[in-house]
Amino acid sequence: DYRAVPDQIHELRPECVAPRPAPISQFDRNVVVNFDIQELMFDYVFMHLGIGTELSSNTVKRCKSLVLLRYLKPYLALSPCTQGRVEHPVVLTEAPCNPLHCRQMMSELLFECYGVPHVSYGVDALFSFYYNNTRRGLPSPSTGLVVSSGYHCSHIVPVINGRIDAANCKRVNIGGSHAASYLQRLLQLKYPGHAAAVTLSRMEELLHEHSYVAVDYQQGPPSLHCSGDTVRLCHVLQELLEEGLFEQFHKSLVELNMDSAEELQSYICKLSLAVEQGRQRILQSEMSELEQPLDEADNSAEIDPDFGEDTDGEKPATLAQPTFNMAEYHQLYVGTERLRVPEIIFQPSLTGDEQMGIMETLQYVLDRYGPEQQEALVRNVFLTGGNMLYPGMKERAERELLAMRPFQSHFQVEMASRPALDAWRGACEWALRNSPGASGWISRQDYEEKGGEYLSEHCASNVYLPMRIAKPPPKGPEAPAAAGSVPTGTDAAPVPVPAPT
Repeated sequence: DYRAVPDQIHELRPECVAPRPAPISQFDRNVVVNFDIQELMFDYVFMHLGIGTELSSNTVKRCKSLVLLRYLKPYLALSPCTQGRVEHPVVLTEAPCNPLHCRQMMSELLFECYGVPHVSYGVDALFSFYYNNTRRGLPSPSTGLVVSSGYHCSHIVPVINGRIDAANCKRVNIGGSHAASYLQRLLQLKYPGHAAAVTLSRMEELLHEHSYVAVDYQQGPPSLHCSGDTVRLCHVLQELLEEGLFEQFHKSLVELNMDSAEELQSYICKLSLAVEQGRQRILQSEMSELEQPLDEADNSAEIDPDFGEDTDGEKPATLAQPTFNMAEYHQLYVGTERLRVPEIIFQPSLTGDEQMGIMETLQYVLDRYGPEQQEALVRNVFLTGGNMLYPGMKERAERELLAMRPFQSHFQVEMASRPALDAWRGACEWALRNSPGASGWISRQDYEEKGGEYLSEHCASNVYLPMRIAKPPPKGPEAPAAAGSVPTGTDAAPVPVPAPT
């Protein structure tokens, strides 16, 4: 999480901070494919928690930086064992419809490298779904439609009678990373002089703290034009602030898509300056039209040096020049980007991706069921995942469902209590209720007998579809030819014919 406090293991010396390529992730979208990086992550997690492990020999060979090993060595003292074994059961989350090969490699890493006694696999969205259903007191098994959006992608997961319907699960390749990249691209185009300061970490912070989802994106925020009505409206807001009517002031401030009184004051100054410059341009154009050009034939005429000056003593108004503010130069004003960037979850075409949004995908999934199952699914639409934390997400989903469902049909949309952490809470509660060895756990004996891709199903797991490899039928012994029979066809052996004498 971007708000987490940095650990000591990541605090490197100044000489170690140098330009380097972007870190390599173990994920391809949300599927683990790089197990070398995953092994490094396991080493860090187990040592940081003090569970009891040592660096594997493969990890030591790959750690080319002595500084990293220097910071890892203090954690080795926490290990109560000497052979690098983790004598603790492990619960892991995986993507919906995770490929068998990825699960096989993960099981091989945990059982062979770390020697864990038991492993259980589950889907993070389903862990969150069952955790919140238990808190809401819903009967089990439950039916619902889970909409999960994370860092790499989003999923629509239908749950029928307590089990995932893997045949109708759909994925949308839009997540939090795409929103951060899109915001970074927009601000770099808007402020080309600050391209180096617009980093992905700052964009993620802006998304989490200042972005929201528009209930009606086509209507959008109220447009702010440089008109006298807008200036008067801003002055009215300023009067509300001076009179102490803070509730009305903040409500009107939100309608103007502003965050603070300082931003309002800066906007008033800019509008006043723009209006004054417009007046001066109009006045200058009118004065230029009144001036008559001198005739070339009257060049010899004596011209009064005071010609053109105002005899009434009034001086023409000077053009108002904008003042340069160094503080404003180092500020980034984020306006419509606050709602434009989260909109890519519903309209991926804003970023150039030719795919459906999550609500269109939800409608596609619902169309694959009958009317009765559709009613049961939409009565429990559940939103979870860290990318669902935007304010207004639940209201937008309800509005989209109201538009796509038949007239007078009933539906209910629920948001996870803590969308970013409920998956962990659900996995923790499931592990406490089901002791190792019960249904849902994979032991080392199961791994050796049934293979690494084996999955013990439970309420929050994927559906196990064993890999069936077609084997050629065994060749039986050839039957002896019957007496007096003559072989025919291609199997007939050539019969020698005696030469004529």
